[in-house]
Parts: sequence; structure tokens; C-alpha cells
Amino acid sequence: MISKFLNKQNLILLITLFSLVATAQKKQKVDGVAAVVGDFIVLDSDIDLMYIEMQSQGIDTKNITRCELLGKQLEDKLYAHQAIQDSIVVTDEEVTSFMNEQINSMVEQIGSKEKLYEYYKKKDEQDFKAYFFDIIKMNKLTSQMQRKIIDGVSVTPEEVKQFFNGIPKDEIPTIGAEVEIAQIIVKPVITKEDKQAVIDKLNGIRKDILGGTSSFTSKAVIYSEDPGSSSNGGYYKINKKTQFVKEFKDVAFRLNEGEISEPFETEFGYHIIQVDKIMGQDIELRHIVISPKVSSKAVAEAKEKMESIRTKIVNGEITFEDAARSSSDDKDTKNNGGLLLNPRTSEPKFEVSKLDPALYNQINTLNEGQMTNVFVDQERQGAKFFKILKVVKKTAEHKADFSTDYIKIKELALSDKQYKTIAKWTEENIEKNYIKINGEYKDCVFTNNWLKKQ
Repeated sequence: MISKFLNKQNLILLITLFSLVATAQKKQKVDGVAAVVGDFIVLDSDIDLMYIEMQSQGIDTKNITRCELLGKQLEDKLYAHQAIQDSIVVTDEEVTSFMNEQINSMVEQIGSKEKLYEYYKKKDEQDFKAYFFDIIKMNKLTSQMQRKIIDGVSVTPEEVKQFFNGIPKDEIPTIGAEVEIAQIIVKPVITKEDKQAVIDKLNGIRKDILGGTSSFTSKAVIYSEDPGSSSNGGYYKINKKTQFVKEFKDVAFRLNEGEISEPFETEFGYHIIQVDKIMGQDIELRHIVISPKVSSKAVAEAKEKMESIRTKIVNGEITFEDAARSSSDDKDTKNNGGLLLNPRTSEPKFEVSKLDPALYNQINTLNEGQMTNVFVDQERQGAKFFKILKVVKKTAEHKADFSTDYIKIKELALSDKQYKTIAKWTEENIEKNYIKINGEYKDCVFTNNWLKKQ
């Protein structure tokens, strides 16, 4: 029962993106209308394109029928139609803002806007945005309607118990092997002199720009260490909802058009910002970021400190937990004795099969209580540091137990209740909305009663 439910959910998630892309890529020629849901239509070409998109991603479609794909299209259209009826509003500004955030994020990954447009085979930004606008709007309507349906759905401990007791013994889910991990981190010290050197460099760049001997754009191309914007002269368009660090946005929204900030610090380094244009809630800006460089001496001292900590733990002079509290440079774990918490569950348990490969390779051969040797890791900004890991506890693969695996069982119980809530909503709204299935699709056997058979 549980495995079937999870498989169906995975299939739905896999198909969703492709159905949305297909909607935005309708053929120019007139083609057959497969179905109508309220004010929305589903074309034969939508289903054709879903197959094409899935195959292009390497998904085996031989066992996925047109009826299944149409069913997913009908679900999305029903959500979107009812969202509009329920006055759920997705504004063009909201779509545009979200799209700009995604563009900025993708540019960071791919290197430049030009490469991004080339990757998606779009000639320019206007072509790219036109392609994605309807996809994003439909997706937001659908997701907001789904959230509204399950908003407030929760499970009590008694419901969790009833759910677990209702699972046939031969279908009780297997919990994969789990591990609890602790860490100690030592970072090379960046001195005041290192930081001041960067501040002085940025002040020099700012002086050249203000003096008219160079443009902000050219300085950003030459000096900025932001891979997502340096090739584009440091350009970003943001608003207060854009996913940038608070310190950056605080400075950006204090500036007037044409003004250049003093150097300021974020977790990515030191920045200067120039605001090009203010357009209501949006601003167009350019920035330059430079990170202080760690000296080879500081690196050597950090490694020596980390080796010394490990030696003391091995010799029994200090426990791993006390060493983490007194010496680790990781503020998120040091007060917890170095114990890592799973961000999804807020518990210290991690499923071994879902560990990051680099982390898995470090702890795979360790038994409970054993430590790694000192090794080098790095932050997402590229700054390197030294680390040791300890395997605190290992749990072998096992059948779910109500007391020891309560959190996971609660998640399954909640998912099951949400699924039933959505199923009930879908059944009720199929009945009250206009739905028409055409042609060959009238012979489909759907999970939901799209054909409104008694």
C-alpha cells in the first residue's frame, strides 16, 4: 500500500514539469482538442509534446499511456481553473519577478545569459521569457490551489498510530540504513590586514569610476569574482523578494540612481554596488565582489590546529563533543557537540543512500565511534577549510518500528491524509465543473471520474 502510493507520487512529480512545458509549446497548426476543463483546453499536441520532452530527458515512456498523460493534464487544468474561480491571483509581476530570480540563479550556474539562451535555443531574453511565462503562471496557479486544498491538514498521534496499525504486516515499509554524524571544522584565519587589502582595492575601483576614468561595467568584468554576473558587467535586476542575502539588499535599496555604495561585507566577500535604475519595486544594479585571500601561513596553521585537535581526541585528552564546543568554527553545530541535523527532519539521522557522495565516501568504512583523518573541504563560495567527521551511530536497514521510527511514520501518515484530501477535492470538483473528453480518450480508464460515469 505504502510503496504503491509513493510510486504514484513520484510518477506525478516526474510528469508535472513536462506537462507544463508542453502547454507552453503548442503547435502553430490547428490540432485536435483532447479535452476541455472549465476555461482550459488540452490539445493532442500537448500530449505528443509530453512524450517528446520525457524522452529527451531519458525517461522510458513505453509503459506510460496517452490516457495517463491526459489524466495529469486534466488534473493541472482543474487546479488552475478552480484557482481562478476561488480568486487565487497570480499577477504578471509575480510571474516576472519569479522568472527573473530563476534566470539569475541559472546564470550563476551556466555562466552568462547568452549561454542560457543558447542552451534553451532562444534567441534573446524576450524570446526566453515569452517561452517560460505561461509555464510559470500555470505552475503557480496549480501549486497554490494544491496548497490551499491541504492547508491545515495535520495528523494527531492517535491518527499516526491508526495509520501504522492499518498497514498489513507484509507491507510495512523498510527503513534504509541510517547514520548519525558529528563534525569539527577549523577555518584558516583571515586577518584584518587581509580584509583591509580588499576594502582598499574596492575603494580604489570606486574612486576610478567616480572620477570618470573607468566605467562600473568594465571594472566588474575585470575584477568581480561573481561568476553569475561578472561577464555581464555585474548586472542584476532585483526586488525585495529576490533571493539575495539581506546585507546586499539592505545596501541596494538604500541607494539612489547612479549612486555607488561604500564597500560592505556579506558571506560572499566585500562588495560595491551601483544602482542604474529604480523602477517601482524593482531596481537594476551592478556590483563587484572580491573575497579576502587566505595566506599560505594561515592555511598551514589551520591544518596544524585541526591535526592537534584530532590527536587529543584519539589520546583521550578531550572528547569529540567537547572539542567541537570549544574549537569548531562551525556555528551551526559546535553548540550541539558537532552533531549534524538533517534539514528535512531536524533530527540527527541521515539515510545512508541519500547522503551526498562526498560525505558518504568519507564515512562509509567507519564503525560507530570512529573518526576520519583530517581532510580539506570547501564552502560554496570556494573558501577551503579543514574537517574531521565522527560516526556517532549507525542503524542497519530494518522494518519500520512505531516507537523508533515515529517521525518517518508520521510523515507517511500525513502524506496519506493529504493525498486522500486532494482525492476527495478532485472528485467533488470534477462533478461541479464543465469537463468534456473527446475522441479516442472517451475509452480511457482514468483513476479519477473524468468521464463522469455513474
